[in-house]
Amino acid sequence: MRASLIQLSVDSTDPPGAADSADERRRRAAALVRGRAGDDLVVLPELWAAGAWSYDRWDRDAEGVDGPTAQAMSAAARHAGVWLHAGSIVERDDDGTLYNTALLFDRDGELRGRYRKIHRYGFDTGEATLMGGGEEIVTVPTDFGVVGLAICYDLRFPELFRGLIDAGAELIAVPAAWPAARLAHWQLLTRTRALEEQVFLLACCASGTHGGMRQAGHSVAVDPWGTVLGRAGTGQETLSVDFDMAEVALMRSELPVLRDRVLAVEAPARP
Repeated sequence: MRASLIQLSVDSTDPPGAADSADERRRRAAALVRGRAGDDLVVLPELWAAGAWSYDRWDRDAEGVDGPTAQAMSAAARHAGVWLHAGSIVERDDDGTLYNTALLFDRDGELRGRYRKIHRYGFDTGEATLMGGGEEIVTVPTDFGVVGLAICYDLRFPELFRGLIDAGAELIAVPAAWPAARLAHWQLLTRTRALEEQVFLLACCASGTHGGMRQAGHSVAVDPWGTVLGRAGTGQETLSVDFDMAEVALMRSELPVLRDRVLAVEAPARP
């Protein structure tokens, strides 16, 4: 199969507060997705329409899972005939709560998976205080395998990824807006999560600067052996990789580490 990670730049030429900046990003992203006809899976970064670090925009740009970003990405997936992981949006729930929500569309443009980010970044600021946290581990069966969903900061929590493989995941897609200052962590954690869970991991990080935070870029595709299949640079670009999903079963049979697990660690109860 072939997968492409579209490493969008979140730099904006719009004046601060321009009402149409999100619309322009949607048009740009949709055009890039439509150009990937023939791929099996396309992945976009985290919060690329609203800006992962532009906290002041989130309330204004929040939308439903049938909102303008979802509609544009559904149409783009259908036009290209690809499975599209549309990164994530600022979702506003019916009760007004905001969530960092990933959306996965099938080749017909149907929404097949929605994942609300469980681990919120910010240490009592930003996302940790402005957004609600998801509670469900999400996997989606596709015509090439079972896809697990995670977002950015989730990479630091291996128990989520262990839960994803227990739910059948063979490939995990991770949209991100990872800070450039911690690029080394990004490179280590993406390889580690793929290797320890014996899955393909596709991690798409934004490039550019938004909300004063320079993005790491370096989107990466890693195979179940922890081998990097391809890595992007620091600008806007598309990283495409070809691989065989049969490698997951092969690796798990040749090196049956997961069979030898002894400890099952429960997450502590929240106060």
